[in-house]
Amino acid sequence: MINNIVLFLLEAILGLLSIAFLLRFYFQLTKASFQNQFAQLIVSVTNFAVKPLRRVIPGLGKFDISTLLLAYITQAILSFLTLLINGFPVFVAGDTVWLVILGLALIDIASISISIFLYAVLIQAVLSWINPHTPIAPTLNSLTYPVLRSLRKYIPPAGNFDLSPLIFIIMAQLLLTTILVPIKMSLLSVL
Repeated sequence: MINNIVLFLLEAILGLLSIAFLLRFYFQLTKASFQNQFAQLIVSVTNFAVKPLRRVIPGLGKFDISTLLLAYITQAILSFLTLLINGFPVFVAGDTVWLVILGLALIDIASISISIFLYAVLIQAVLSWINPHTPIAPTLNSLTYPVLRSLRKYIPPAGNFDLSPLIFIIMAQLLLTTILVPIKMSLLSVL
């Protein structure tokens, strides 16, 4: 029972921290505005780790490597602690377990990234019907525009409806369920 509580708290805290690091990375990558409260929250939550690491690892152009690396390290720590709390003998299991932990962290980063864009597109679509002028709309538009722009080239609007968000949501779900989840399960089966 205590293990489940500790595992839940770790997944909640480290999972949210990974999401915050990735959001900051994607906000910078897509040049989203940091002039709203949500973006400022993400910056203030992640500054404790990003600022010191940026002194050691500078960005490459518009790629903030330090923020992406922090998200990856956070997921690797979460994978390691999850195995440890579940009773897996991590320290005596051999070298393969460390490669599996690094692989699980990479798959988790890809899954979280896809989920970020999936939910951003979904929220943006709902807000466009309810309140298109909400303060977070420009940030969501900046975040989702690069993804949806490539789909809009091939998918014409149906009447007055832009179908690219629906197509993106379906493609993201397919990618998550048919590729990333099976890869994660095969990595876990190695242990």
